[in-house]
Amino acid sequence: MLVINAARRAPAVLRSAAPLSTWSAVPAGPPDPILGITEAFKADKDPRRINLGVGAYRDENGKPYVLNAVKKAEEKITAAKLDKEYLPITGLAGFTNNAAKLAYGANSLPRNQNAIAVTQSISGTGALRIGGAFLARHYPHSKTIYVPSPTWGNHIPLFKDSGLEVKFYRYFDKKTVGLDLEGLKEDLKNAPEGAIVLLHACAHNPTGVDPTQSQWKEISDLVAEKKLFPFFDMAYQGFASGSTDYDAFAVRYFVSQGHQIALSQSFAKNMGLYGERVGAFSLTTADEEEKKRVDSQLKIIVRPMYSNPPLHGAHIANTILSDPELYKEWEGEVKGMADRIINMRERLYQLLSNQLQTPGEWSHVKSQIGMFSFTGLNTEQCKALAQKAHIYMTMDGRISMAGLNGSNIEYFAQSVDAAVRGNL
Repeated sequence: MLVINAARRAPAVLRSAAPLSTWSAVPAGPPDPILGITEAFKADKDPRRINLGVGAYRDENGKPYVLNAVKKAEEKITAAKLDKEYLPITGLAGFTNNAAKLAYGANSLPRNQNAIAVTQSISGTGALRIGGAFLARHYPHSKTIYVPSPTWGNHIPLFKDSGLEVKFYRYFDKKTVGLDLEGLKEDLKNAPEGAIVLLHACAHNPTGVDPTQSQWKEISDLVAEKKLFPFFDMAYQGFASGSTDYDAFAVRYFVSQGHQIALSQSFAKNMGLYGERVGAFSLTTADEEEKKRVDSQLKIIVRPMYSNPPLHGAHIANTILSDPELYKEWEGEVKGMADRIINMRERLYQLLSNQLQTPGEWSHVKSQIGMFSFTGLNTEQCKALAQKAHIYMTMDGRISMAGLNGSNIEYFAQSVDAAVRGNL
C-alpha cells in the first residue's frame, strides 16, 4: 500500500518541479534612450519641465500639430467613400509616382524615362529596411555600408539586420561643432571601391549639420571617383529649409551627375503623418526594362516582410500631392514649421551669445538646420539640466528645437547658461 501511495504521489512531485520556461534565458534588452527621456519627463511634475528629446514637431504652445492640408485631405477622402481593400505589394501607385516627383523633380531624366523603381514603405524606417535588404541581396560590389559618425541610432541595427556590414566615416567636428569635411573626404577616399555610402539628404540627424551645395558637389565627385554607391536618407524634405526644392538639392544633383542612387523618403515630419507610417523607397535604374526587373525583386522582399503597406496615410499624402490647392497650402504650412524652428535657433543664439554672454561659441545653434541641434553640452551638463532644471535631452547634448517656444526658451537659455558656468 505504501508503494502504491508513493507512486500515486509522484506525478504531483514532478509537476512541482516544472521545467524552466522556454524563454528563461532571454536577456533584457537595453532601454530605448529616447523612451527613457519621455518617461522621465512625464514623471516630472514641475511646471517648468521641458522635453527636448522627442523627434516630432510641436507648435508654439508645445502641442502636436495636425496640418490643415492634412485635415482637408481627410475630408476629401471621407467624402469619396473609398473602400478598405488591400493595396498592391508596392503600394498606392498615385502616391509612389507623386513621391518620386517630389524627390527627384518634375524634370528628372530617369523619372521621365520611367526608370525609377519605387515602392511605398512603412515610413522612412521601412524604406531603409527594404533598401538594406535589396542591396544585401542584389548589389554586386559590396556588402558594406558606410554611415556618418554620428548618425541616427536606428541606422546601425537596421542595416545590420538587413545583412550589411556597417562602418563609419567622419562627419561631425566636435571642436567646431560643424562638418568635418576633410575627415569625411579622407574616410571615403580610403573606403573600398564600390562600397555603399549612406548620406543624409538634408537636416542631418542628430547634428543638424549639412554640407553646403558646393560641398555636396565635392562629395559627388569623390563618390564618382571611388565608384561608391550613394544611398540617400531624406526624412525632412521641406522641413529643413522650408523649401522642398532646396532640401532635395543633393539628391537631384547626384542624379544629374549620372549617379545611380537609392533613396528613402519619409512623410512623418513634413506632413506630420507620424503615426500613419507613410514613406517610399526608390532606386534609379538604366531604363524601363531594368526598372521592371528591380520592381519584381522589391516585391519579393516586401511580400514576406509585411505583404503590403497601409492605406490611409498614403491616401492623405497622395491627395495633398495631387491637388494643386492643397499642395500650395501644404508648402506654406511646411515652410511655417521650418520658419518657427529657424526663429527659435536665432532667438536661442541671441539669448546665449548676447543677452547672457554664456561662455563658449554658439553660432552653430543658428547655422545648423532642421529639427535637431547638437548643442555642444557635455554629459554632466545634460544630467544637471535634467536633475536640477527639469530639462530633458539626450546625454550627447542633442536637442529637438521643436520643443522650444516663446514660453520656455528664456528659461532654457538661462538654465544652459547656469549649467555651462557650473552654478546650476
